[in-house]
Amino acid sequence: MDGRPIALAGLLVGYSATAGLAIPGRRHPIVQAALGSALAALAGAQPGLDGDELRSGLGFGMAAAAVVAAGVGVGAAIPAVRAGMAARALPRPAWKWLLVDIPIGTVWAEEASYRGALETVAAGAYGPVMGRLVQAVAFGLSHVPDARGAGEPVLGTIVVTGTAGWIFGWLATSSGSLIAPVLAHLAINEVGAVVALLVQRRRQLAAAGC
Repeated sequence: MDGRPIALAGLLVGYSATAGLAIPGRRHPIVQAALGSALAALAGAQPGLDGDELRSGLGFGMAAAAVVAAGVGVGAAIPAVRAGMAARALPRPAWKWLLVDIPIGTVWAEEASYRGALETVAAGAYGPVMGRLVQAVAFGLSHVPDARGAGEPVLGTIVVTGTAGWIFGWLATSSGSLIAPVLAHLAINEVGAVVALLVQRRRQLAAAGC
């Protein structure tokens, strides 16, 4: 049995556990994006960022992003969800979080690493279905440190993010382009971030009596 995909999955999950450590450049968005891109290149991943693949990726990605944005909007109408957003410690400054950290340091870095590098290596070793399963499980496990830091249910986080990883992998394979999961992933993170910022701003104005 080819152990390279499992080793890469372990490396990615282990790396996620170092997010809270004082390692120079560990959380810098450019560093994260560069590492993800390097892994994808070394794995021989085909990002599909031009020609028919790009057009297909844009089509799949925009459709998925629209569904995601609607889902996040509906979820924000739930009082418990809004309460969680209001209590969350959000990164500052907000503009850097929205324009740099999320798209470059999180979305592209993770898509290049998991759907690009890991799924390419795992699918080559175990076939497309098992390959996607490996990257989805690793993606779910990589969010355990975040869940613990935010006081969220660990098992629920693994299931939700692992399912998202599977869908992102399906988008990449079906469209032939990483741009499809990038757009879907971006919609989840960006819409969620904007809604959280608005919820907190509204709470602050209400507390100030405005």
